[in-house]
Amino acid sequence: MQYEIILQALWLILPAYAANGCAVLVGGGLAIDFGKTWRDGKRILGDGKTWRGLFFGSLLGSIVGFSQVTAAKYLTEHGLNMINLDYFEGYPLMIPIILSLCIGALLGDLIESFFKRRVGKERGEDWLLFDQLDFVAGALILALITSGLLQLTGVTNYNWFLKNFTLWHLLVILTVTPGIHILANTLHRRFKQKSF
Repeated sequence: MQYEIILQALWLILPAYAANGCAVLVGGGLAIDFGKTWRDGKRILGDGKTWRGLFFGSLLGSIVGFSQVTAAKYLTEHGLNMINLDYFEGYPLMIPIILSLCIGALLGDLIESFFKRRVGKERGEDWLLFDQLDFVAGALILALITSGLLQLTGVTNYNWFLKNFTLWHLLVILTVTPGIHILANTLHRRFKQKSF
């Protein structure tokens, strides 16, 4: 039972993981803050937050989410779905749900970056827990808001977020994410060092 909750939690948050990771890998180019400084004289966000990263991170994260919908349907049709993975509903409801997870992840990262600059942390400098959970918090909050709006406007007769994210799923995500994030960053830094 516990492994099912872990797998379900990771499956639900996977589009946000993909969006956050892809934004780092394909980023670069024009900074979102256009090089501007805040009233404290420090950069608003920094060079690490770019329009290309925001766009392609959202796009690639969404592609991962849409692929999950197809995979879950295939597994279910062929009797290979040992646990329920069909969470993102069907077309067209999956579009705002998946987009909210991906865009929310990147917005959470941007907000954290803003405050990271304010406390004097440099780009790439670790800010324990904030660096690891910012994108997850953004994804969860925007998915909750989007689900509420879909219910409020009558698109759905239920709140997708509250239906699918149990307290146990949230605890797994908040517990496992820091470790995954630190491991991914360590591997990314080593790969970059070997590339140069």
